[in-house]
Amino acid sequence: MATSTPALKRPKGKKSKLGWNLLGLLVFATAGFPVYWMLNTALKPSKDAIDPSPHFFPRSFTLENFRRALDIGDFWGSIGRSLIVSVVVVVIGIAVGLLAALAISRFAFRGRKVVIIGILAVQMVPLVAMIIPVFLLLNDLGQYDKLSGLVLTYLTFILPFTVWTLRGFIVNVPKELEEAAMVDGCSRTGAFMRVVFPLLAPGMVATSVYGFIQAWNEYLYALMLMSQNHQTATVWLSNFTTQHGTEFAPMMAGSTMMAVPIVALFLLVQRKMAAGLTAGAVKG
Repeated sequence: MATSTPALKRPKGKKSKLGWNLLGLLVFATAGFPVYWMLNTALKPSKDAIDPSPHFFPRSFTLENFRRALDIGDFWGSIGRSLIVSVVVVVIGIAVGLLAALAISRFAFRGRKVVIIGILAVQMVPLVAMIIPVFLLLNDLGQYDKLSGLVLTYLTFILPFTVWTLRGFIVNVPKELEEAAMVDGCSRTGAFMRVVFPLLAPGMVATSVYGFIQAWNEYLYALMLMSQNHQTATVWLSNFTTQHGTEFAPMMAGSTMMAVPIVALFLLVQRKMAAGLTAGAVKG
């Protein structure tokens, strides 16, 4: 009597992998489409950008929108001011945040839990709720319409995140590594600099990139605290919206040029960034 051969079944692992790949493609398409449409609009003639029946692929290309964007307002000055503010915020945030995160992670002191809860609570306050107090405070300190005042303002919401994130990375480094280095003759500072600090590099890079993006893209405080002569790049983009409407094609060209520093920064640190995003996720 002939026996039937069981039908071959695809392993569950391959089905699961295929499902995750499809989900990844869906997420990529969802996140990437706005970027594609920005580039698409930036390279279209202005009349095609307001066409009620838009085309997925542009029928013609032009660089006129980029020239038009550069002629509106003080583009290079705005970009320079945004770069200065973003870099200073990142440098100060990482320097101060690393020391604070180290103190919270490695030292036991009275009020430690209160500090941790305070850091979380500060991040829950909506930024719009602090506009008037910040304006009055900077005005009293003589920092209104100054880049230094804008840096101090950005640190109020970037620094708590930096401290909390770096704390997770530091906690993930075993104390035994420091203790072994101290047994070998290193001081506490020397053990941190030679053992712990190199292990924190991916986390510091990931945190720095986040802080840079936050400072670079911030609009509300830059609009309220800086005059037209000292505007940043995000406020510069608002020049494309006038009483006659919005010039979409030049605005998208300006947005594309604004995205270049972020993309360049990410390409430079992408390997450290990928490692840093998961390095502090084990325990914290």
